[in-house]
Amino acid sequence: AGSLDNLFTLHLARLSLMLADHIYSSQPAYLAWQDDAVPCWANSDRQSGQLKQKLDEHNVGVAHQALLMGRSLPALRRSLPAIARHKTFRERAKESRFHWQNKAWDVASSLREKSTGQGFFGINMASTGCGKTFANARIMYALSDEHEGCRFSVALGLRTLTLQTGQALQSRLGLDDDTLAVVTGAAAVKELYQGNDAEDTSSASDETFFASHHYVHYEGATSSGIAQQWLAKEPALNRLVSAPVLVTTIVHLMPATEGVRGGRQIPAMLRLMTSDLVLDEPDDFDVDDLHALCRLVNWAGMLGSRVLLSSATLPPALTEALFEAYREGRRAWQAACGQSDRPMSICCAWFDEYGAQSQDVADDAQFRQAHGDFVTRRIKRLPDQPRLRLGKLAAVEPHSSCNADVVFALAQTLHQQMFALHGHHRSTHKSGKTVSFGLVRMANINPLVAVAQALMALPSPDNYRIHYCVYHSQHPLAVRAAIEKRLDAAFTRHEPERVWQLPDVKQALMLPEQHHLFVVLGTSVLEVGRDFDADWGIIEPSSMRSLIQFAGRIQRHRQIVPENENLVILERNVRALRGEKIAYCRPGFETEQHLLPHHDLHELLSEEGYRTLNAIPRIVENLPGNALAALEHARLRAALLDGGDKSDAVAASWWRLPLTWNGELQRRTPFRRASPQDTFFLSMEEEGDEPEFCLMQENGVLKPAGRFCEKSLSMAEGVEPWMAIDYGEVLQALAETKQMELGAVSRRYGE
Repeated sequence: AGSLDNLFTLHLARLSLMLADHIYSSQPAYLAWQDDAVPCWANSDRQSGQLKQKLDEHNVGVAHQALLMGRSLPALRRSLPAIARHKTFRERAKESRFHWQNKAWDVASSLREKSTGQGFFGINMASTGCGKTFANARIMYALSDEHEGCRFSVALGLRTLTLQTGQALQSRLGLDDDTLAVVTGAAAVKELYQGNDAEDTSSASDETFFASHHYVHYEGATSSGIAQQWLAKEPALNRLVSAPVLVTTIVHLMPATEGVRGGRQIPAMLRLMTSDLVLDEPDDFDVDDLHALCRLVNWAGMLGSRVLLSSATLPPALTEALFEAYREGRRAWQAACGQSDRPMSICCAWFDEYGAQSQDVADDAQFRQAHGDFVTRRIKRLPDQPRLRLGKLAAVEPHSSCNADVVFALAQTLHQQMFALHGHHRSTHKSGKTVSFGLVRMANINPLVAVAQALMALPSPDNYRIHYCVYHSQHPLAVRAAIEKRLDAAFTRHEPERVWQLPDVKQALMLPEQHHLFVVLGTSVLEVGRDFDADWGIIEPSSMRSLIQFAGRIQRHRQIVPENENLVILERNVRALRGEKIAYCRPGFETEQHLLPHHDLHELLSEEGYRTLNAIPRIVENLPGNALAALEHARLRAALLDGGDKSDAVAASWWRLPLTWNGELQRRTPFRRASPQDTFFLSMEEEGDEPEFCLMQENGVLKPAGRFCEKSLSMAEGVEPWMAIDYGEVLQALAETKQMELGAVSRRYGE
């Protein structure tokens, strides 16, 4: 009876039963376990439709399979492929800016044995450009048990980041397709990113476990023990569980706690049971998604994983909530392992570019103190870093709060600021002509498009030409990939002189104008996931988090300290200009329960708060002169720990109350809550057809949507599109490259 109080035992018993049910149902009937007197049947043959297993036989068979599985689970991790001895992981960093990784390795190595017995909760807060991705991999390798070998998962928020990280780990650490698996969510995304054909080897039966066509790219050995018998008929699941290193969008691990039916939690639970977990940039998720993140970390602790958080901007409330979640999960693990009498003491460690430290932590107060001490030491060093972004506020003064006046006033302000920024932050060609690359970030797509139309109708001054690119998340997949490919080339500035070799710049230099501005008008897709180095930027404010993230896209590679402002922050956002009561939301942290006293950044931020943008407002609570950051900290603490935001759905209720046996918290705080959405595809069946937008119906057939109308753009004097993307040309080029029919290209790459 005592074991029924242990969550680890209960949830693994459920997992074993569900997997046993799935496997036994796929087998032929075993007549010896059938009783002719039992009239009930459990299932039928999928192909013939004939009745197959009687209920009595099915129940006995499932029970038998579940018993075998339950007995083999403790040895599962050791039966899977792992990284044993790998030279590159052990190599000492020789470049000075990466020397901190050697200290991180030393501290992690000293904790190997202790972390096996006590669990591990680590935090890596090194700044951007210090090599956190590689350091995280080395830390997990250093911690790994020498008998089990190294197995870990890196979970990220974006598909593009997942592909970038997978490629970076492969090239930097010498990991090949036999060692590393990448899960992107769709094979098409990987194909467009890498520019080659990737074979989609997922089987139809994988749908039992995967909600959509989740693509698992891994070419190494799969498990050879008892797991192979379970997973042999599920190739994608087998690859997901077997790979020593998994780089995945976090959505593929979330079903561990979010999958309340259909067995979709099985892959994530098996992965968490058999590998450690690195959460990359966990603070980039919307506050409503952090409930699910806390549940995931709680189960990572319950299933025996070590956990490492990696972000330079981790807020205190989030770190405290995730530690509490992990500790309570680990408590269930230790009880199941016969260590319930042993005092709880989690092995914790903190890393950044200035050093590393470790401490055994028993309770929340001790963790809060240790983390606070680490952050205090860190913020004393951060101001010593070169000030690469110098900010100022810009006023937008519409005649009224009506939308048309707001859009016009925004366009006028942006227009003025762009030319001023170009004057101070431009590169000069030997011919005397100048170029600059700038980013203009707005919070939402509809205002972005309206402002873009207004900007393109404004003429440039004499001898100037602006090249505009509009970039957001709703472009068809193939079109977005084409845009991103050219943007990545333009905003990669490790070798500044290579900018003159860009086809777009060469073409501009042939035009009569002397000064050329290349401007990307984008949404939050500019902030996260793009390794951009812009000369200057203008941002519509949403939150302190977005300001810090966006600032990191300016002078990211060249690291040139500016003499003049290179970041302009609009003093009010679109919602505030319209006079809305709740302005800094969607995205942002303002709600009915958490209202800002003002919406003008002059009132919300001190001068130092916008002149110098760094991570300090995010990692320290109660910072004077920053109401925007104070709002974020208050929202996070209320939502995750204290209540008061959604008082009936605090994240900590998951482990503080006996709620893990129902789906109520998942129903109230789902991961990436979204209203039902239609899926549209850019469709083109034959060469010469006009591309049209079609709606994907439930039966998988496309039909004309009829909801789209083409808007003509009025280009003023001295204005032109940076990328005049022709949708039809993009699809035809893909069809030729992939040797596919146009219709098939539309369905695969046109979403």
